[in-house]
Amino acid sequence: MKKLIVMFLCIGILTSCEDVIDVDLNDTPPKLVVDASITKGFNDDSVARVFLSTTVPFFDNNVTKVNDAVVMIISSDGTIYNLENTSDGLFSYNSINPMPNLDYTLKIIYKDEIYTATEKLNTVVPLEFVEQRNDGGFSGDDIELKAYFTDPAGEKNYYFFEGISQRGVVLDVYNDEFFNGNTIFGYFLVEDLEPDDNVYFYLHGVNEAFYNYMFILLQQTSNQGGGPFETQPATVRGNIINETNSSNYPLGYFRISEVSVLGYTVQ
Repeated sequence: MKKLIVMFLCIGILTSCEDVIDVDLNDTPPKLVVDASITKGFNDDSVARVFLSTTVPFFDNNVTKVNDAVVMIISSDGTIYNLENTSDGLFSYNSINPMPNLDYTLKIIYKDEIYTATEKLNTVVPLEFVEQRNDGGFSGDDIELKAYFTDPAGEKNYYFFEGISQRGVVLDVYNDEFFNGNTIFGYFLVEDLEPDDNVYFYLHGVNEAFYNYMFILLQQTSNQGGGPFETQPATVRGNIINETNSSNYPLGYFRISEVSVLGYTVQ
């Protein structure tokens, strides 16, 4: 009889473990999320892109895109560029061709509130060549790539590096505190990279504020396994402000970068 009682007690305990526990999270009003940039190539080709969305509850994986906003960029010489809503959540304008001596202000009007940020063009040096090793990674048999560039001597520089392939994406930021005036590289290593894969490297000139912003985002991302523009465990404030209601601040950043692009086919 005692054995039967113990058995029924165990069954009761195991059954109780299957109960669903509802966690009541406090939802806050959605905030505007802005991923805005002007990129300028060495051939003066340039494009402005502004991606707009809103924050969602913690367990909601659906991104809410914003299309009912007015988006413009205003240069300090008085020129106004009106960005068009070219796809879901994307506003764009080609051929702005930002100049180093001008300020550019992003202005977004959304739900009767005005969001702004002002930046200058940050120039960059060219990517020069790619070095490949076939004995990289922890296993010693992964393909690793290094995209080299030479940092200008005697000045402070900050960089945003992207390596993009069908196998994966690598993002990183660098400052030249320890390699000022020397040749340095952006490092690219993803799983399953194979010969004949195409990899594209992008080196953007950025300022110290964006470097610090992205450095924190990438640290959080590496700990969480997501992307830098996914929901972060802690709020990281960018350079965009809400001029109408400062307490309803947006998330995201507006940057203006010269970019060097280098394509490579894995050997």
